[in-house]
Amino acid sequence: MEYFALLYEVVNDFVDRRSVYREEHLRIAAEANQRGELHLAGALSDPVGALLVFRAADASVAEEFARNDPYVVNGLVTSWEVRPWAVVIGNEEPGGAG
Repeated sequence: MEYFALLYEVVNDFVDRRSVYREEHLRIAAEANQRGELHLAGALSDPVGALLVFRAADASVAEEFARNDPYVVNGLVTSWEVRPWAVVIGNEEPGGAG
C-alpha cells in the first residue's frame, strides 16, 4: 500500500459557498475513511485549499474520490492533483517496530 496526497485548489469564495455541499463531502470522506482509504483530510489556509491523504494500492482511489466529490462536481475546486507521497516517518504498521 502506498500513500497519495490529493491537493485541491479552490474558488476565492470557497468558505462562503461550501456549506451547501459540505454534508455530502463529509459523508463520502467518512465512508472512504471507514474503508481504510482516506487517512487524513483537512483545509489549508493562505491560500485556502485542501489536503487529503489516501493509502491505497494505486492513485485511482484518490482520483475517483476527487471525481465524485461534490466540491469538485459543483465547481468549487478549480483544480486538483494526486501525487504519490513517500512517507518516511509515521508510516509504521500498528504494533510494528519504529
